[in-house]
Amino acid sequence: MSDKPLRMSRRDAVKTLVGGLAAVPVMNLVATAAAYAQDLPHVDPATDPTAQALKYQHDATAADRAAAARPGLDPSEQHCGNCNFQMPKSEAEWVPCSLFPGKAVNTNGWCASWTLRVG
Repeated sequence: MSDKPLRMSRRDAVKTLVGGLAAVPVMNLVATAAAYAQDLPHVDPATDPTAQALKYQHDATAADRAAAARPGLDPSEQHCGNCNFQMPKSEAEWVPCSLFPGKAVNTNGWCASWTLRVG
């Protein structure tokens, strides 16, 4: 450290203040993403036409993954938890999916549009 006193210009103070204020909305988005997913209605494979067309199942082991196998992983390892359409990547049980806007899918579920998450 230095023995010099801290000298900050008004310009530097304003930059720091604006940067701090800009970070607040970003922190709120990150903190509420998991809670938001829990509030979404769950996809119902029995009544949702998109779920029926994509052969969505809450339990991947109950789905016929071998018949509709997608490249990337062995069919037995394919589930919503490692799918590219899950948003955001989360460890929660129910997560939003871009294929079912406004609804949540089970992390252990599967549908015929499963695509391996990159990264």
